[in-house]
Amino acid sequence: MAEVPEHLLKRAQEARERAEAQQGGGGGAAPESSEAASSEPAGEGDAGGPKIPDHLLDRSKSARDQAAAGGGAQAAAAVATAPMPAGPAQPEPTGPGGGTQRLLTVVKSGSIQDVKATPTDKVHVWPHLLVVEFVAALIFTAFTLIFSIFVNAPLLELANFNETPNPSKAPWYFLGLQELLTMFHPMVAGVTIPGIALFLLILAPYVDRNPNKKPEDRKFAISLMTIHLMFWAILVLIGSFFRGPGFNFVFPWEVGLFFDL
Repeated sequence: MAEVPEHLLKRAQEARERAEAQQGGGGGAAPESSEAASSEPAGEGDAGGPKIPDHLLDRSKSARDQAAAGGGAQAAAAVATAPMPAGPAQPEPTGPGGGTQRLLTVVKSGSIQDVKATPTDKVHVWPHLLVVEFVAALIFTAFTLIFSIFVNAPLLELANFNETPNPSKAPWYFLGLQELLTMFHPMVAGVTIPGIALFLLILAPYVDRNPNKKPEDRKFAISLMTIHLMFWAILVLIGSFFRGPGFNFVFPWEVGLFFDL
């Protein structure tokens, strides 16, 4: 139900007080006061204002008739309790078919609609991530086991301690370390440089706390990982294709390849 405006409540209260005062002083002036009270809402508004609705005019006319017939204070009270328009009434909008339309109230969408919060892309590590990783590990382990049953590993012949291969190279994933051994002291090449690289990779998530997942907005993380991969890839390529007998630097297109896949 719509709330009654404050100015209408004040006018109704004043009319009731006038009616009570006239009732206490005598019923002789009641018809005039009731007629004056009822004639106020029945008139036109400001200049050029719209016409007062017919049902209000009918109520005012009925109150005047009752006052003239000797209704006295009861008629005045009935007129006083009737809602009085404040100022010129606004014309009611009409639809395409001529019907009237009313605007009850304007309510914010948040109070009547179930507005859901913006979904986030964060989930718990357990069980969402670890379960998927565990299942993936089981699948790859089963595939490797079944594959090894039907396909033998490409192993070389037994080692002959009387004939050492030249050059003697480590597996490809260790050739980066073997390449570093040709440039630095074993302590530096085998411990210091790999330890610093791993330490920087561990610190990377704490230094770069940007939550954005777009590559163009993660320049620090992408640059750090690119430098790490390129540094290691270049060392592996040099140790694989550019190291010949005695682990000396050679050009593969001149001397040949000294690398077995």
